[in-house]
Amino acid sequence: MSISGPGSTPYGGHAGPVLSVAVAPDGSSLASGGSDGMVQVWDARTGQQQFQLAGHRGPVHSVAYSADGTLASAGQDGTVWIWNPRTGEKQQLTTQPGPIYAVAYAPDGRRTRKCSAPRKGRR
Repeated sequence: MSISGPGSTPYGGHAGPVLSVAVAPDGSSLASGGSDGMVQVWDARTGQQQFQLAGHRGPVHSVAYSADGTLASAGQDGTVWIWNPRTGEKQQLTTQPGPIYAVAYAPDGRRTRKCSAPRKGRR
């Protein structure tokens, strides 16, 4: 599966559908999360893959950049990972028993928020 950039430049690399895309605040890179469980980071100008980030055990539903360029990803496996997109280093932020469908940073870049489906029996 591929995504397209300016001038329809393809960014190939995911083994299935791309589920989420985010652009770094400075516009230099973009990240994609796929059904293959991978987070990929691309050079936005050239389309060259910079990193393929492994950590999720299922589809990656959401990727988001903070103001300082830190990347977060949320997945079907109930985890949120925080990534340094320059080095590929990761840190698990949270885990829960069900899927996490979205992740976003607060404007200050220090806090994240996630969105998940309620568990059965809870409102």
